Amino acid sequence: MADHRTLVLMRHGKSSYPEGIRDHERPLAERGLREARIGGEWIRENVPPVDAVLCSTSRRTVETLASTGIEAPAGFEKSIYGGSPADVIAAARTTSDHVKTLLIVGHEPGIPRTALDLASNENSEAAQRIRDKFPTSAIAVLSVPVPWTDLDDSVATLLEFHVPR
Repeated sequence: MADHRTLVLMRHGKSSYPEGIRDHERPLAERGLREARIGGEWIRENVPPVDAVLCSTSRRTVETLASTGIEAPAGFEKSIYGGSPADVIAAARTTSDHVKTLLIVGHEPGIPRTALDLASNENSEAAQRIRDKFPTSAIAVLSVPVPWTDLDDSVATLLEFHVPR
């Protein structure tokens, strides 16, 4: 189990839609701030301590990360904003071998599709719930038995899917 890793994929909290604000700059709504905080509490209680974070550069993902209260070194990756699963996985592959638990904060459809692409157990109940809906602030937790550089489709096991409310 020396190479065991935990990957936490989180969708940003519920955003607001102020008039005249570009998509990248949309802030979180009050509900988004609250649910991101609840999501952070759930992560701290149910996942090994987060060692590093990769976060989209959008305002709503940055505010989501801040609201979680997760205190770990964070990198902000433009490729995660609007990114495909290949983009999200490529960003994760740059993670140091010393990181055992990685949190990625991003968007739909990239985050839910990444969870499903990585999961070797794509027929699980958690995977079906992700296919049904991956709401704002939702969290997928995967067990990764390989170094981050070897992260690829169907290599991980989807452990949990949680919607903080």
